[in-house]
Amino acid sequence: MCLDIGDKRIGLAVSDPFNSYSLPVQTYHRKNLKTDLAFIGELVKQKCATVLVCGLPVNFDGTPSIQTQRAQYFIDRLKENLSVRIECVDERCSTVEAEEILIEQGKSRQERKSCVDALAAATILQGYLNQINKNK
Repeated sequence: MCLDIGDKRIGLAVSDPFNSYSLPVQTYHRKNLKTDLAFIGELVKQKCATVLVCGLPVNFDGTPSIQTQRAQYFIDRLKENLSVRIECVDERCSTVEAEEILIEQGKSRQERKSCVDALAAATILQGYLNQINKNK
């Protein structure tokens, strides 16, 4: 399972059972830390996730940003509350790539806003899956 963590929304994606490809699941609208953690925890259980991949936003030059710190804070709280393995991966350009895909599909601005985060999570997860499958 993968999270694209933002201040207002979290994009969610899962992989197929063979870890070959990713699928966007939904965009979760954040409420407060306790509720957000409970929601993610429940989804991890429902999806029987064995690894939680979290996108870590960094600047284009790879240095941490304010968003990196915010996402890392949330990831640290996930680690305290979940027993599943958590992997952090570079998510540079995942939202831009997702936006471009949706524009190519002719989606309106409103349609894009409702699903771009889930598609960005799927993009992040696909990169992770490609990497682990390459190393097999």
